[in-house]
Amino acid sequence: MSQSNLEKQEAKLKAFNQKIKDEKNKIEQRLGKQIISQSSLDYANLSNDQIKLLAKQFSEFLKVKSVDH
Repeated sequence: MSQSNLEKQEAKLKAFNQKIKDEKNKIEQRLGKQIISQSSLDYANLSNDQIKLLAKQFSEFLKVKSVDH
């Protein structure tokens, strides 16, 4: 494979990886928005520490639910 073809493949891979990263970010944002919305949480009152605590509690809840099945 020539250098030019290799560079093209690297560029495609980089673009693909960015697309994956962007899609993950969209999913994370939608999930967070739905959790906040359905929990009736107020954005203005969520500190970083509260967000971390809620995420930990949610994660633990999901772990328990997956063990139950």
